[in-house]
Amino acid sequence: MSLQKAEHGVKFHAQKIQGMFLIEPEVFSDERGVFRRHYCEREFAAHGISALIRQCNVSENKRRYTLRGFHYQLPPHSEGKTVSCLKGGIYDIVVDLRCSSSTYLQWVGIELNESNRLGVHVPPGCASAFLTLDDNCMINYLSTNFYHPSAEKSIRYNDSLFGFKWPVEPVVISDKDNGQPDYLPAQRKSEFELL
Repeated sequence: MSLQKAEHGVKFHAQKIQGMFLIEPEVFSDERGVFRRHYCEREFAAHGISALIRQCNVSENKRRYTLRGFHYQLPPHSEGKTVSCLKGGIYDIVVDLRCSSSTYLQWVGIELNESNRLGVHVPPGCASAFLTLDDNCMINYLSTNFYHPSAEKSIRYNDSLFGFKWPVEPVVISDKDNGQPDYLPAQRKSEFELL
């Protein structure tokens, strides 16, 4: 993992998936509490991350062991996402679906929580899912594209092709997320050829 320190309070740790970063803010604290930078256009752009934020979404999850994902959008509506956990904790997995990538079908799992204050940038062409580790988790997403229902695709959290390793078995999962068919590379290979 390489480490690059930004001038303005955010460190970007490159992961094995090209374009994926673990984002670590520098935290400033005093008698009032804590302050940290959550996003900076210049810092993101300096690391090749699109500075264009089209949507900011918040996911509130009542129960621990709730799973959401894996979700992604097809071109031309592909999106980069920066995910952080503002309350509670989650285990987040990012998987590379870009068939031209050297890490195609590989994945990285990271724990994000309110104590470590980490974020993860998911590049376009990758899918992301998370499992809550606490009750009442709140997750923030910065997205570089608008949500397009017709472009949305999903992968099942336990698809045997990937061998995902979750800390525990999910307890709460939507029928939509749980009912996805097996990911068949031969059928999906062309999805991200434009990336």
